Amino acid sequence: MKRLIALLILLSLCFSSCSVLEGILGNKEPASGLTDGCKAGSHTDDNDDGSCDYCAISVLVFVDLFAVNDLHGKINATSSQPGIGGLTKYLKTVSNENSVLLSSGDMWQGSSESNLTYGAFITEWMNELGFVSMTLGNHEYDWTEKYIRDNAALAEFPMLAINVYDTKTGKRAEYATPSIVIERGGIEIGIIGAIGDCHSSISGDVNDGFTFKVGSELTSLVKAEATRLRNEGVDFIVYSLHDGYENSSSGTKLVQSKDIAYYYDTSLSNGYVDLVFEGHTHQSYVLSDSYGVYHLQGGGENKGISHAQVAVNSVTGTTNVRTAEIVKSSVYSKLGSDPLVAELLEKYEDVISPAYEVLGTNRQYRDDSVVEQIVADLYYEFGVETWGDEYDIALGGGFVRTRNPYNLAAGQITYSDIYSLLPFDNNIVLCSISGSDLLSKFINSTNEDYYISSGVDINTLRNSIEPGKTYYIVTDTYTSTYAYNRCTEVARITDHVFARDLFAEYVRNGGLS
Repeated sequence: MKRLIALLILLSLCFSSCSVLEGILGNKEPASGLTDGCKAGSHTDDNDDGSCDYCAISVLVFVDLFAVNDLHGKINATSSQPGIGGLTKYLKTVSNENSVLLSSGDMWQGSSESNLTYGAFITEWMNELGFVSMTLGNHEYDWTEKYIRDNAALAEFPMLAINVYDTKTGKRAEYATPSIVIERGGIEIGIIGAIGDCHSSISGDVNDGFTFKVGSELTSLVKAEATRLRNEGVDFIVYSLHDGYENSSSGTKLVQSKDIAYYYDTSLSNGYVDLVFEGHTHQSYVLSDSYGVYHLQGGGENKGISHAQVAVNSVTGTTNVRTAEIVKSSVYSKLGSDPLVAELLEKYEDVISPAYEVLGTNRQYRDDSVVEQIVADLYYEFGVETWGDEYDIALGGGFVRTRNPYNLAAGQITYSDIYSLLPFDNNIVLCSISGSDLLSKFINSTNEDYYISSGVDINTLRNSIEPGKTYYIVTDTYTSTYAYNRCTEVARITDHVFARDLFAEYVRNGGLS
């Protein structure tokens, strides 16, 4: 009996000690062991240090975001940039369950392989790699809205553009999605897409029917969408903007609001967006604005891609950009080509192989200014041949600028080579223009991208122009529809003969050899 009483007293003291200990720990066990709550995933992190206060397990979720901008359909490698074979292999290598791949625009226009498929090649490539979104860029409009709709139907991801509106209905264009929400590791990430103030960089021939809301209107749209996403529980917001800074930089550059105000309202960085991926300007940089929000652009035409690693505290919701960097093409170009690219090239072989025809030989290297002057000469010659019997044509040319690789190397020349230099489908047109505008907009233009050609010496032509008289010029629709030039279209070539086709025929006829 005495032993039983002693045992009861001992048990009573034990339970009393445990109750006291529970009171001290707040019903939680020491850090050395998991509580039932921690086992169920209900951690606490009152000091917001990224670890559970009691079980010491990390409560951070890491998400790697990769952004491609201004690829311009550069599928095959050239002397000036790598193809997408190495990029494909790299993106597959870094892909994991917590990674995100997106685009900030201008993906299709720029190579024979992409142009001849009207962007379908690149869209399928993006599907295969698991892109979650693509922000529309200005060059997505080069073939009219029809091909945006066609690619949107093919894409397994949305085309983002919160600020593209139909001028007839006053509503957002039906192919333009304002944002998308994706989940990675239990974390919800919102991506808002917008195109910058670059409506004027789209040929006036195809820019009717839609408009871009920019400036304060765009800021209001993004703030409202970000607020909606936050209220729905989104943890981190990415702004994918097809617009950007005008200079490249190495490392991380701190910028003031005034330095980027022409394309980005920094009030968006005050709690609305957490990270900005940019494009359009083909620059390479990592910027940090006055609120500490990072802005990244990876160059253009496959010279690099943007990467940011984000840490999200799954308990407190605190976010932190741990890494913000540009992955240069030198990192992935040496990896070799992924089979996916060859498979897509084979799929579209019938469409794209004619572009690999050898047209002739270029006997010497020719820089961009030489190529651009040849185009002006060809415009004039074509115009005289086509309309010369009816109209006295004063000159040919206008705004002529080659694209990457910009110059023409010595050696055999294919149609694909010329396509990369002159990728745009701008129709050739005959226009009337007053003598005064002919002088100020063309002959005496200070724009170094304007090239002109005439049957007489330019100085002789300049001295012969009468300001009040009407003259005729041959140019293309990008130049003629630019309102500042005040050209009036008289006739146009509509059977798919563009600057590159005139140049290709010139090469076939031995013009470069």
